[in-house]
This record gives sequence, C-alpha cells and structure tokens, in this order.
Amino acid sequence: MAKRIDVSGLTAYYGSHKAIEDISMTVEPRSVTAFIGPSGCGKSTFLRTLNRMHEVTSGGRVEGKVLLDDEDLYGQGIDPVSVRREVGMVFQRPNPFPTMSIFDNVAAGLRLNGSYKKSELSEVVEKSLKGANLWNEVKDRLNKPGSGLSGGQQQRLCIARAIAVEPKVLLMDEPCSALDPISTLAIEDLIGELKERFTIVIVTHNMQQAARVSDRTAFFNLAAVGQPGKLIEIDETERIFSNPSVQATEDYISGRFG
Repeated sequence: MAKRIDVSGLTAYYGSHKAIEDISMTVEPRSVTAFIGPSGCGKSTFLRTLNRMHEVTSGGRVEGKVLLDDEDLYGQGIDPVSVRREVGMVFQRPNPFPTMSIFDNVAAGLRLNGSYKKSELSEVVEKSLKGANLWNEVKDRLNKPGSGLSGGQQQRLCIARAIAVEPKVLLMDEPCSALDPISTLAIEDLIGELKERFTIVIVTHNMQQAARVSDRTAFFNLAAVGQPGKLIEIDETERIFSNPSVQATEDYISGRFG
C-alpha cells in the first residue's frame, strides 16, 4: 500500500533539549494510527512535527525527514502554512474561535485560503458539519456563537473546521481527554467514519480507545526522566495489544508501568 506519511530519522529539540530521537515510521492512507505511551515520552511532540507545529514553540526545531506523498515537509522553500492546510490538527481541548458564530468557525479556514461565494461557503460548511455529525444539532443556530455549544459539540465543531479545507491528514492530540463518556463515544464513532476520507493520527492516553479506533498502534517510551522519547514499536493494533514484539510494550499494556 502507498505511504501517505513516511518519517525517517526524526529528532526534535526544544532549544538544546532533545525531546524525541531518531523516529522512523510510515502511516498508510485512510487509516487510523494511534500513539500510546507514558506521559512525557514525546507522543504529542512527535505529532506536532507532522504538520510543523513543533517549530512554533520557542526553540523548537527538528532534524530528519517527514514526507507527505513523497514531498519533504521540511524541504527548502516549503511554506509551513501550506503544510498545515494539508495536515490539519484537532487539539486536546476544544478551541472554537470564541467571538465567531458556528458558521464562521467552520468557514474561517476557507476564507483564509481563498475567495468563495456565499453559496459555496454555505455548501462546504453544511458538508463539513454533516461530516462531523453536528449538522442536525446546530443547523437552526448557525449564527450563534460556537462557544455556546457543549464540550463534545465544540470538539466536533473543531473537527468540522479542520476538515472543511479538505486536508490529506488529520492529527488529533488527545481529542477526548476533556470530554464526558457519551461525547467520547461520539468522537470515536466519528473517527471511524472520517477514515473513509482522511488519514488520521491520534495521540491518546486511553489504551482502550487506541484498541477501539485504530488500525495501527505505535508505542513510545523513554529510558529515564530527561532522556529523549523513542518509538519502541509500531504494528497492527490487534498485534500490539495481544502479542507485542518488545517486552517494554507488553509491560506498559499490562499495567506494569506508566
């Protein structure tokens, strides 16, 4: 199968501190890949390198390669803003633009990226809200503030905003950690639907969630506090949870540490 993302020898720094070291992996198109591992092992840092958000952090820089459909995202002359259009991101806490309406939240990226007629915008906003399983709940109040929605609805609004620009990849950094169980289930169901159209990479602290939603799982760990995080292994999710290749993965999944 073709590779949508191909990472080789990636090391990320915060100033002189090496956060993650020498990570190589591939991510297949239209699949869900989950990152698991103890806190502080670099899962979210690595996720942020996949759309060049890491370098927005003070002192953030990377070495190595991240290829998206064979194009090096860190290559000379590549615009980080254009990378983030291709590789969207949904954050841990829902972050709708507080002063904008539900409609304008979804349309924000479209307006930034080009000129649309109002009828075209309306079509894409409706399609995106339907894609995020939110349309029926908000179709009669599109002009109301996005911040007035519940937490779970706000997260789905952020997903609608992210998919409106039709990215190739959707990154999700613990998208359910601030949500109640019912909203979490709604997001998990949505991930299953979205992978028909998008390549999804999710960081989760919830191993059961990784087992439920992902096709492949990557386990990250660090040798000691202050040491860089490393990719220990990546494999089909079923295999990672039933018969991992590395003892450290088995120990983490069985609850012996982490």
